[in-house]
Amino acid sequence: MCYKEAFITLMVKSGVLIFGDFITKSGRHTPYFINTGKYRTGAQMAALGDYYAACIHESGETFDLLFGPAYKGIPLAVAAATSLYRLYGTDVPYCFNRKEEKDHGEGGGLVGEEPESGWRIAIVEDVVTAGTAVRESLKLFQAIGNIHVTALYVSVDRMERGTGAKSALCELRENLGIAVYPIVTIREVIDFLHNREIDGVLYLDDDLRDKMERYLREYGAK
Repeated sequence: MCYKEAFITLMVKSGVLIFGDFITKSGRHTPYFINTGKYRTGAQMAALGDYYAACIHESGETFDLLFGPAYKGIPLAVAAATSLYRLYGTDVPYCFNRKEEKDHGEGGGLVGEEPESGWRIAIVEDVVTAGTAVRESLKLFQAIGNIHVTALYVSVDRMERGTGAKSALCELRENLGIAVYPIVTIREVIDFLHNREIDGVLYLDDDLRDKMERYLREYGAK
């Protein structure tokens, strides 16, 4: 099993990827939902870090720092940095931001390695819908100095458009010059799970596949 298939299996077994009838922030009715807050054990986080590390390693990108936007990006950056060192011998520093700057002790809005001018930053996120957290991260680093966000790693590309005809990930690529790498796309999820049982459970039958296909036809990015 390749790491993409293993990752999809982890998502469904962990209850991170669920199917049904949900409403997104934009008001769209979606037949599936991804909640990375459902990763709750050391074994799950160790595996998740391995899959992010595999995606990062496979991308061939080089950078000076991994950044995890608060809050969900924090454990993702830590897990990915740990797995990068353990699996590939790549020892990359990481940091994350506080939602509110600390006004006592050492103070500041970042925890971990302090980026320096000229550094290249890679962001680790869960699922990007509108790219808000990424744009906030850009503002944060621009206030520090000449720092370049060069890559973004996400767990799943939903492959649906934002406010325009293109997806948020495509807009980040084209408008901000950030290379974007998902561990999997929703198309890969559909193709792998369709009529496949995992531990005796069929998660995506013909009817559900048809619902997901209709959703992509209606809201899919061009």
